[in-house]
Amino acid sequence: MKFLDSKKPLETCQEQSCDNCNVKEEINCHFNSNQAIKFLLSVVPAMLVGLIGIYLYSPLLIVIWLLICFLYFGFIEIRVMCSHCPHYAETETKTLRCWANYGSPKLWKYRPGPMSITEKIVFILGGLLIAIYPLLLIILSQNYLILIVYLILTGVCFYYMRTYMCNHCINFACPANRVNKKVREKLFKHNPQIKDAWEK
Repeated sequence: MKFLDSKKPLETCQEQSCDNCNVKEEINCHFNSNQAIKFLLSVVPAMLVGLIGIYLYSPLLIVIWLLICFLYFGFIEIRVMCSHCPHYAETETKTLRCWANYGSPKLWKYRPGPMSITEKIVFILGGLLIAIYPLLLIILSQNYLILIVYLILTGVCFYYMRTYMCNHCINFACPANRVNKKVREKLFKHNPQIKDAWEK
């Protein structure tokens, strides 16, 4: 995986260098392979167990779930949430270079500022659909051991994301973002274009 140069400020940033930055330790302006691996280790186990649960109910329904995941993570989420992220503004690459949606194409223009109510609804409902689809099928098939494992892994994934990822994420537009106001203000000072978009 190739990520953006960690020594080069993002294009939205007005600074000439990342040296002595007062926010880089609190915000993930740049991403790396270590973060991507940790993300995959938190997400993939739950998805694999969900996949097994769907298969045990009906192998054909796996295709529907995979299609939903592909459309949501590859296109819908990119439009409603990712296009608000400063990383989306990077012109040196036509695909995302973050730990969550690495390689997804940038099909829409960069839109700094918060998500609309409609975008938030689409984002949340899409995520819920992906999580609940296997859950319902596991319940219907009465595979209670798989159900327990799926719920535990999904809970661990949610906890890890909220505790270690979402509180350092540069995409303030995301409903799951947990970066506090003081840290946001620090980033805004380096990124006046983003600050203006949030104050409109």
